[in-house]
Amino acid sequence: MKWIKISLKTTTEAVDFISSLFDELGLEGIQIEDNVPLSQEDKEAMYIDILPELPEDEGEATVTSYVSPEKDIEELKREITEGLEEISFFVNVGEGTITTEETDDGDWINNWKAFFKPFRVAEDIVIKPTWETLEDKKEDDLVIEIDPGTAFGTGAHETTRLCITGLRKYITKETKLLDVGCGSGILSIIGLKLGARAAVGTDIDPAALTATYENMEVNHISKEQFTAYSGNIIEDKELQEKVGFEKYDIVVANILADVIIPLSGEIRQHMKKDGLFISSGIIDMKKEEVEAALLKNGFQIVEINTMGDWVSFVAK
Repeated sequence: MKWIKISLKTTTEAVDFISSLFDELGLEGIQIEDNVPLSQEDKEAMYIDILPELPEDEGEATVTSYVSPEKDIEELKREITEGLEEISFFVNVGEGTITTEETDDGDWINNWKAFFKPFRVAEDIVIKPTWETLEDKKEDDLVIEIDPGTAFGTGAHETTRLCITGLRKYITKETKLLDVGCGSGILSIIGLKLGARAAVGTDIDPAALTATYENMEVNHISKEQFTAYSGNIIEDKELQEKVGFEKYDIVVANILADVIIPLSGEIRQHMKKDGLFISSGIIDMKKEEVEAALLKNGFQIVEINTMGDWVSFVAK
């Protein structure tokens, strides 16, 4: 489907006013581009380890949205201009330039799929996108089909590979697995395919659960083997109850260091005695902080594995 991208160049101080104007005019999915530095609070809310390096903030911003080509674009531009005139009585709106261009939803929804091809995550484990054909298959290959949708988790990233290495080493046919931040469900699927008897996944993003259940079905994982819940297990007491206590032989979390640190203080109550906590998504500069948190919260470090700039802990 074709869309019209409409962008308004303005000032950072006018962004909230203009976002409200766009909303009043029925424009949804508003995008804001600026160079305002992220605060520590922003960083924690967005779950990012490294703050991006931005150009100097000169107070400029661009507010963008997308509308159907059936919309009267000239009329819309006129309404935006009138709204800007009103807003200008209260705040500096800057140059107020409005630009439009035609785009295609495929530009941001499907184009990435052209770069996601089947690959080996281990000698005998192959990750295959659901829309691709696997040509290089060995007799004993374990083939995992994945469509991540809008969730994180194709299996290609070093952090996911580190988790897979840990799962492959420690999973047995008696393993009950808890996958915190399950994303596309890839680690739960691999865990179950490696022989785990059951798995439970959690993710703060509801879209992740949709992707996970779809991928479970594609990989012939039954509903009896897997359950997923939406929410933040660190803070959500109701979710903690649903997940259950002292139940899991292995917990795997491929998230970020700043999430794993508080998670290490909460997750023990869900684990069996001598259970293993496999964590990854840890940039190397955060290694010592995560290790200190694990030790402080009663874990014994069993292994530390690295790949590129990323670190994974196996803790007991």
